[in-house]
Amino acid sequence: MVLTNLPDAESARGLARLLVESRLAACVNRLPAVRSTYRWQGEIEEAEEVPLLIKTTLDRYPDVEQAIRIAHPYEVPEIISLPVGVGLAEYLAWVRAETSE
Repeated sequence: MVLTNLPDAESARGLARLLVESRLAACVNRLPAVRSTYRWQGEIEEAEEVPLLIKTTLDRYPDVEQAIRIAHPYEVPEIISLPVGVGLAEYLAWVRAETSE
């Protein structure tokens, strides 16, 4: 699973569709907007962001990262891969099938 945050609902929707349409992700969950506080270039910033939970495979991660980097409006987007240790076998098989090249 890959986590990223987008600055608004429209860019989050666009990236989610791009990832699923290109078979880089089996599913992308767009979560409700969150308020983020972070340090950027020496300043404390606050922003509303839309989190995405991207269901993909380890093999597809490099392509997912590249697609996010190209489509994302941030100079340095948050892209974090979270390992999935276990899960429902049928669901994980579906993710693999939907992300097959």
